[in-house]
Amino acid sequence: MNSCIQKLIDIAQKEVGTREQGGNNTGARIVEYQGATWLAPGAWPWCAALTSWVMREWLEDEEVRRTLQLASFSLADKWRCRDASAFGWEKWAVQRKLKLLPETEKARAGDFVVFDFSHIGLVIEDQPRPTNKIRTIEGNTNGKGERDSVTGDGVWLKERVPSLVKSYIRIFD
Repeated sequence: MNSCIQKLIDIAQKEVGTREQGGNNTGARIVEYQGATWLAPGAWPWCAALTSWVMREWLEDEEVRRTLQLASFSLADKWRCRDASAFGWEKWAVQRKLKLLPETEKARAGDFVVFDFSHIGLVIEDQPRPTNKIRTIEGNTNGKGERDSVTGDGVWLKERVPSLVKSYIRIFD
């Protein structure tokens, strides 16, 4: 696996187990994730905030910036996605001329996965076949399999069926 992809996954994995505190869509760590988006922190669904935060942390790495041909953290911070909505990540990918792949493609480790139900996560391992479940790290979800922001309570490792996928955003080919 590409070392830059591994660094991206490592950052996300360190967040697994983070939980909301004091109510739905709230808590100090959730506010920190939300601060990585263009939207002011508040009691709003934060799955895309987690991916924005992970991307921001990842771009602090000099090797990652060099691989992406971003000369400085300032340029990288302007390049990265700050969208607070899952579907907004697709628009960002198109603007950045990144690969936006359909659900029929095999997911790869390091892909951001946008789900049909306006949710986003990070793929953590290559999908052997397009029909296999995908393994992800997602925020604003739970360990029971529910998928909406009302029942989401933290950052979890998930396995999802590919029929829930809207698209994959691939940063490296």
